[in-house]
Amino acid sequence: MNVRKTLLLLVSHALVALLGFAGGIYALPILTAPAAPDTSAVAAVAAKAEYRGEFVRDLADSDALHWGEGTVTLGNGVIALEGKLAPGPDYQLYLSPEFVETEADFNRLKAQMVRVGAVKTFDNFLLQVPAEIDPARYTSVIIWCESFGQFITAAQYRG
Repeated sequence: MNVRKTLLLLVSHALVALLGFAGGIYALPILTAPAAPDTSAVAAVAAKAEYRGEFVRDLADSDALHWGEGTVTLGNGVIALEGKLAPGPDYQLYLSPEFVETEADFNRLKAQMVRVGAVKTFDNFLLQVPAEIDPARYTSVIIWCESFGQFITAAQYRG
């Protein structure tokens, strides 16, 4: 076998392996996600919410693979999303004293934020707020991918 053919086979196989690995990283959170709460359960929580904000796709550091859209509500010890998040691993929900839409701003303010918990579903979610966290002390909800240090989305719920 000549050198050129061997090199072409190595490169093509490496590319296929890389694409398979990337596809696995993308698909694994979808395959392992628990069932999302139905819209009526989220709507019932939202109806009693004290605060409301919107996740939108066109934030500065959101892109085709990292985004959120829909209405996020906070109240009665629960944060709810009626909407969608781009699937990904290790999503964490933070409350922030300032609205941010970039990784740089998230990292700058992270010490002032509080992590509420893990977001494990991508179509709607309900997340219990620990009793020691007071959402009134913050203004914004941030979804952050802890594993990759990636900004996903944010919503301001208080001015």
